[in-house]
Amino acid sequence: MITFGCPDRTGIVARVSSFLADAGGWIVEAAYHTDPDTGWFFTRQEVRADSLPFGVDELRSRFAEVATSLSAESNWRVEDTSERRRVVILVSKEGHCLYDILGRVAAGELDVDVRAVIGNHDNLADITRAHGIPFHHVPFPAGDKAEAFAEVRKLVDEHDPHAVVLARFMQILPPELCQAWSGRAINIHHSFLPSFIGARPYHQAHRRGVKLVGATCHYVTADLDAGPIIEQDVIRVDHGDTVPDLVRKGRDIEKITLARGLRWHLESRVLVHGNRTVVF
Repeated sequence: MITFGCPDRTGIVARVSSFLADAGGWIVEAAYHTDPDTGWFFTRQEVRADSLPFGVDELRSRFAEVATSLSAESNWRVEDTSERRRVVILVSKEGHCLYDILGRVAAGELDVDVRAVIGNHDNLADITRAHGIPFHHVPFPAGDKAEAFAEVRKLVDEHDPHAVVLARFMQILPPELCQAWSGRAINIHHSFLPSFIGARPYHQAHRRGVKLVGATCHYVTADLDAGPIIEQDVIRVDHGDTVPDLVRKGRDIEKITLARGLRWHLESRVLVHGNRTVVF
């Protein structure tokens, strides 16, 4: 898999295609996009590994020259999709997103290696261990949380995960963790922000008579809930829905939105440019 972004110009597709053809590469999926506002070009190239006479490390080494010639700089990746993706999940008390991910993994729908689940409460320990996955309880004090976050970081980093999923983890990551996990930490939240800030957002939304409940899956940055968006979706509600109905529907849309965003991230379909994304 080759993904990159670079300044747009004539001949980029030909350059990449010629490089792969000369190496004997068989392209099985190719996607392109040019952003006219920024003048930036993006692509994702999926190549059959058995069509190449060398491995991924050699492909990466050879493609570096192409990336440099196209001014892709550090905005390029060559990955082996046969490597099973490692995931660590962070949770608090709400379990709907965790249940959904574990169910998809157990059913073979999401072929990932969930290395660990880490919670600042232990409510979800039993369901995690029932799936044969280690659960780590890291309590968070009311005051200084630096020591707790340091422990979470140690537990996460020992697995070198491809994705750190904040599955309704109700703690704000400090800037140093946002930086360390940049492009890997994925969050999910309801769509009521910034309209209904603070406690009981579903109650606020119900009083306002909202007609849509939605969810946003995005990369985590130091700007709270404002990172590059991977996926969003909505579900309709009406005047007959109670607050519990809104909560149930909100959880449903959070689960599917997070599942899509996580899958696309792990399949290297998401390219980030500034605070925007291209999703192939």
